[in-house]
Amino acid sequence: MARTVIAGGGIGGLAAALSLHHSGIGDIVVLEAAQRIEPLGVGLNILPNAVRVLRDLDVLDKLTAQAIQTSELRYYNCHGDLIWAEPRGVAAGYVVPQLSIHRGDLHGVLLAAVRERLGSQAFVNGAAITGVAEDETGAHVRVEHADGTSSMISGDLVIGADGIDSAVRTALWPGGGAPVRNGVVMWRGTSWTEPFLDGRTMIVSGDDVRRIVLYPIRADDKSGRVMVNWVAAQPAPGGIPPRTGGPSDLGRLSSSFAVWNFDWLDISAIIAASEQVHEYPMQDRDPLPRWTSGRVTLLGDAAHAMYPMGSNGATQAVMDASVLARALAEHDSFDDALLAYETERRPITTELQIKNRSMGPEAVITVAHERAPHGFANVNDVFTQGELAAISQKYALAGNFDIDSVNRRTGPGVSPEARRTT
Repeated sequence: MARTVIAGGGIGGLAAALSLHHSGIGDIVVLEAAQRIEPLGVGLNILPNAVRVLRDLDVLDKLTAQAIQTSELRYYNCHGDLIWAEPRGVAAGYVVPQLSIHRGDLHGVLLAAVRERLGSQAFVNGAAITGVAEDETGAHVRVEHADGTSSMISGDLVIGADGIDSAVRTALWPGGGAPVRNGVVMWRGTSWTEPFLDGRTMIVSGDDVRRIVLYPIRADDKSGRVMVNWVAAQPAPGGIPPRTGGPSDLGRLSSSFAVWNFDWLDISAIIAASEQVHEYPMQDRDPLPRWTSGRVTLLGDAAHAMYPMGSNGATQAVMDASVLARALAEHDSFDDALLAYETERRPITTELQIKNRSMGPEAVITVAHERAPHGFANVNDVFTQGELAAISQKYALAGNFDIDSVNRRTGPGVSPEARRTT
């Protein structure tokens, strides 16, 4: 039985381990650099194409017990004028929901499933990848352990799922350089607040330079309150370079986001209620001409880090994991399997990387500001009939998460015997 080494124990790496196991590949080890596994991060929005994969991996029930099933997506200008609204998940006709969830909750469910199904030895933390090599015996990763020792761990296949600063990607593309920044700073936080709209709606609002995204990710049945994930973005204030990540001070953004004027939602109060705010530069990676070298391939942000538009970060990592597992199950040779995986996935993610550099579907907010900077009474005075729906549908098709693509296919990443139709 082939041995697979997965570098990175985040969402993509754990989804890959579960997908491979579900496809009949049992000898797997996941190597995670972090010494302690804690429920870190803020919110994620998982689109139905990835949720269907998670359903096929039999973790959806545990996720829905902790997540919010997103019902609608709404775009507003900063005056509170509604630009576009569309149903999401089951409300839109998908066979599975769209999930808004705390990253720590999603990671915890996936990690528990990996340990239960593959054994505790399959997940090794405190194991940082520092190099990758290949020879006639297989693929090998050099690992620095938390106790200061180092070792070589070998397998028939190495999957680099170790994020935007991937050591595996660097080994394959040593001249790749640093991630590409666009001068925009993002602040992220979570706040407990009263539900807005129906309590399950995702909001994106802004003008030509600012953006804010808000959506609930947890509900407290006792108090009736919800935890709201929020992400605010704007060019670096005062020309001050963005921090590389970590805790931030609200003074860096609060004055800029005081321009929001919704009579039904106090956005400034939601930001101020956050116990901790983190600051990050908006950055991505240039698309690669290939992800694979011999028995080493890439997945998730290691392969195609993109700007956070359209809820496609974790979603596309889960889809990578699923398609890779299916390809390995369906092909007799690693060469054929990895070629099939990359042929299917790389064009999709490359197009999303490019589209997200132009703000993806959120570009409608910029267009609305350019056409009506002081707001509008009727959106039909700003956009032609069908223009907004066409933008949304085109992006969904590019990401392969349109209704037809999700509802009509059998679940990817599973063995032919285990597949099921809707």
